[in-house]
Amino acid sequence: MRRTLPLIAPLAAAGVLLAFRHQPAPACDTDNGGLVLPKGFCATVFASLPGVRHIAVAPNGDVFAAGGRAGVTALRDRKETGHADTTATFGSGSGTGIALGPDAIFFAPNDRVIRFAWKPGSLTPTDTGVVIVSGLPTGGHTAKTLALSNDNFIFVDHGSASNSCQQADRTAKSPGKQPCPELPTRAGTWRYSASKPDQTPANGEHWTTGVRNGMALAVEPTTGVLWGATHGRDDLRGALGFSDSDNAEKPAEEFAMFTKGADLGWPYCYYDPLAHKKVQAPEYGGDGMKQGDCASKTQPVIAFPGHWAPMQLAFMPARNSFGPEYAAGAFLAFHGSWNRAPLPAAGFRVVFIPFKGGKAVGTYTTFADGTAGSIKIGGVAMAPDGRALYIASDQVGKIWRVVPTISR
Repeated sequence: MRRTLPLIAPLAAAGVLLAFRHQPAPACDTDNGGLVLPKGFCATVFASLPGVRHIAVAPNGDVFAAGGRAGVTALRDRKETGHADTTATFGSGSGTGIALGPDAIFFAPNDRVIRFAWKPGSLTPTDTGVVIVSGLPTGGHTAKTLALSNDNFIFVDHGSASNSCQQADRTAKSPGKQPCPELPTRAGTWRYSASKPDQTPANGEHWTTGVRNGMALAVEPTTGVLWGATHGRDDLRGALGFSDSDNAEKPAEEFAMFTKGADLGWPYCYYDPLAHKKVQAPEYGGDGMKQGDCASKTQPVIAFPGHWAPMQLAFMPARNSFGPEYAAGAFLAFHGSWNRAPLPAAGFRVVFIPFKGGKAVGTYTTFADGTAGSIKIGGVAMAPDGRALYIASDQVGKIWRVVPTISR
């Protein structure tokens, strides 16, 4: 007999936050734990956790982390010092995706999504987990990202298996496969029920396509619209003979609305941030200038510099203590580049993207980066009460808790 799971609602559903008291702001670390922050903010190293990637925060301030160890690591600051002093683990398998609903914790090892029943205020789930989606594609861009909708669905990215769907992957002058056989099952976003067990990609809803690796996904809370940021393709130097500078800056990492049916154009197109347009990829007849049908593809609202590698997206709650300049918008974490050489690596930061009327206005500012060299940021999450931002780095194995230092 098939097990029936309870319907979930968004984390910020009425009444959920009222069950928990606000945490006072603890004293911050002298050097903000190695972060550089805007004036009026400070940080503590909330926890040390090697390999930590995506994170989610409960209304009472508990942090649930994926990527650091097998399964999920749960962290609690019982003494309210800004440093976790209680740890628990549950689940198994290595994976990046984590999401938190009002009565469930979702974890994505690379090939499946597991739903754990959960009672708010608890550090561990009340069951051993139910697999709600299995058979997710692996290999290539294998890590999965999770984003909960406002209406009992969960979005999952299926990253591409290759760089640009060539006949010989990452081989100079190798032509692209036409049509790309990955697109029916990968390089896009799928939508699944958040409460139904035993789903597979075959019965999920193919939500977006042409997304090489949409690691950063989140639902804008006032509109229910999915937004995402992509990892653009690599190696235009080898494919087109681009200069070192052009190879480093192109293509853009795209931030866009991931509405149903959106097609961002991979592998046939990429966005040139200098020409401010999408052009055909060299494997499909492009010469760095031709557009073909790429102008008809979904265009980015923001074109970030090449190879910054966006990792996790977190929207600001309607009520927050971060001040008017952060009243509405999203924080986006970047892992930084590995392939801009011989130019310097870049992009290791968290940025803030302001929104107005439920849409990005098209600008961004750097909110956090590292003081001691380049810190790769693997995750970012906002506390539901809007009083703290949490930032995670798999490189240095830390989770920071960032708070305002003045009343706003």
